[in-house]
Amino acid sequence: MNIASAADRRFCPACNAWIPRGPGADRCPRCRSLTLGGFDSAAHTPTIRFSEGLPEVETVIMDDQLTHLIGSRLDVYVLESRLGHGAMGQVFLASHEHLGRKCAVKVLMPKATRDPKFLQRFLNEGRAAASLVHPNIVTTHAIGGESGVYFLEMEFVGGRSLQRLLQEEGRLDPLRATAICARVADGLAAAHREGVVHRDIKLENILLTLQGAPKLGDFGLAKPVVGTADELAGTPNYMAPELFQGEPPSFASDVYALGVCYFLLLTGRFPYGGASLNELMDAAIHAPLPNIRKEFPEIPLEMAECLAMLLAKAPANRPQNGIAAAQLLDAVCGQMRDLHSLMHEAFDGVPGLTWKRGPEDGYRIDVEIPDGRRQTLTLEPSDHSLSERLILISSICCDAQPAYYEQALRLNSDIPHGGLAIRDVDGRPKFVMVDTYPRATVDSEEIRRSILEVAARADAVEKLLTGKDIH
Repeated sequence: MNIASAADRRFCPACNAWIPRGPGADRCPRCRSLTLGGFDSAAHTPTIRFSEGLPEVETVIMDDQLTHLIGSRLDVYVLESRLGHGAMGQVFLASHEHLGRKCAVKVLMPKATRDPKFLQRFLNEGRAAASLVHPNIVTTHAIGGESGVYFLEMEFVGGRSLQRLLQEEGRLDPLRATAICARVADGLAAAHREGVVHRDIKLENILLTLQGAPKLGDFGLAKPVVGTADELAGTPNYMAPELFQGEPPSFASDVYALGVCYFLLLTGRFPYGGASLNELMDAAIHAPLPNIRKEFPEIPLEMAECLAMLLAKAPANRPQNGIAAAQLLDAVCGQMRDLHSLMHEAFDGVPGLTWKRGPEDGYRIDVEIPDGRRQTLTLEPSDHSLSERLILISSICCDAQPAYYEQALRLNSDIPHGGLAIRDVDGRPKFVMVDTYPRATVDSEEIRRSILEVAARADAVEKLLTGKDIH
C-alpha cells in the first residue's frame, strides 16, 4: 500500500484520518469539517486532546516511520510491505516463518514505547484483544517484543474496509447495510461479554473478507483522545454525545458508534457535522437526528426506527451493549425481508392482480374475482414494536349494519384463518375481512395465498349480505 505524500493529503480532526486532497481541500469531503495542512503527513500525526471539554489539535512528531523494517525479520515474522499507519504504530503484511502463513503485524512506534503507561496499556489491551475469538472479530494471534520493538500479530483480512467500500460503491442497499451491521454487532457482543469496550468503532476499523463477511478490528488500539480525568479513545465523528461531556467510554458509547456506521452505510454521510470540532460537538449533543426517510423514502420504517435507537442522545435510551444491538438489528433483518421485494416475488406474473405502494408503508392490491367481480385489499405493517410487528392484510366487505350481525357471526366461525371484524372507516362502521402474519417470518407464498383468500372471502361476504360489488 502506497502512502500518499503530504501534497496529496490533509488531516481531518473530526474523522481522525488523512483525507485525499481535492477540490475544496480546506474541508473534509466526508464531513465538511475544516482540515489541517501545512506539515509533512509522513512525519507528523495530529492527535486530538480535550481540555475542559474543548478540543485542541496538537501535532505529534513521529520521526521514525519504521519503513526500514520492510524486508527485515522481526521475531518470527518477515515484514513484506506496509498496509497502513497511525499515531500508535504501523501495520505490515508479514509471513510467519514457522507456520508459513500470511498475517498482519502491528508495530508500536518507538516514541510510544518510551511512555511506560502507554506501553502497559498497549500490552494489556493487546492481551484483551487476543482473548476475543469470533467470526466477526479480527483475531489477535500474539503479542510480543524484540530488542525494544513491540508488536501484535493479527489475522490478515484480504478484503477492504467498509470505508473503502463506501468510497468505491457509494451508500449501500438498505438490506445489505443492515445485514453487515448486524454481523458487526455480533462481534461487538462477543467483546462486551468479555468486558472489553472497543472505543473506536468506525468504518476504517471494520474489514471485509474476500467473501464479504465483516470483521471488527483494532480493539483498544485507537489514536488517543486524552481527557483531564482519564484517557478516551475514539474518532470525533463517531463519538457519543456523553463522551464530549466527560463521561467515560462504555458499551453504550460503542453502540452509538455502530449506529454512526449504520447511518453512513444507509446515507453515505455522517449524521452530524460542522466546520469545526466545536460545531460537531454541539450538533452531536443538541441537534435532532436527521430524518433519513425524507431524503431516502425507500429506507423502510423499521430501519429508521432501529437507527434512531442506536443513535439516541441519552445512553440509557440505546441498546445497552452489543448483545442488545445485535438482537435489534437481527429483528430488523427478519422484519426486512424487504417488503417491496416480497410483493414483487408474491405477485409478479399473477393474472388478474395489480398492486402499488399506498400511503406511508402500505400497499393497495386489486384482485379480479373469477365471476367478474373485483376486490380491493390493503397490506401494511402494524404499529407494534420491531420484535412484535405484524403484517396486516384487510379488505372492506360492506357497511356493518345491525341486520347483518347474526349472519356475519356465523360466517366468521367458518373462516379457518383470519376473521371478519368491524372497523371504523371514514367515520362509518364496516365489516372488514382481516388476516395477520408475523412480520419477521412472513414469506411471499404466505402473502400471495392470504391476499387471494381474503379477497375471495371479503367479496363473498359482500355479495351474500348486499348483492353488490362496491369494494
